[in-house]
Amino acid sequence: MIRALFRPPGFSKRARGAFTLKEDKEMKKILVVLLSVVFACTVALAQNANSSTTAATNANTNTNAKPRKPIFRANKDQIKQAQAILKQRSFYSGEETGKLDDDTRAGLRKFQDAEKIKVTGTLNKITLEKMGVTLTDKQKAM
Repeated sequence: MIRALFRPPGFSKRARGAFTLKEDKEMKKILVVLLSVVFACTVALAQNANSSTTAATNANTNTNAKPRKPIFRANKDQIKQAQAILKQRSFYSGEETGKLDDDTRAGLRKFQDAEKIKVTGTLNKITLEKMGVTLTDKQKAM
């Protein structure tokens, strides 16, 4: 039945309805190609369906999430002032570079611990206020 459906024009049949060996191989090739195309289309459709579902899920996740607050960042002058204060209090022995390096962070942790504030090793708003460093208007609004 299948062979009759896929029989290319010009193929001859024997008296019993069977194909020659050459015709039989040709039919197998045609069937393999046809099945490969069907499989490839199915895989492509499945990938498209998964990617759109993932995108929709991500979009829903992002819309339901709370918006993040702006990140508090100390400027270079504030870091230099903090390094000078840490140096005066013997929590830091490096130079006043204006960069938050590992030694500065270690000094900040010591300062925060001594002042009984949350130990983070960062120059956050609370730490700068405890040190008496002037905040910018943007930082005050945070």
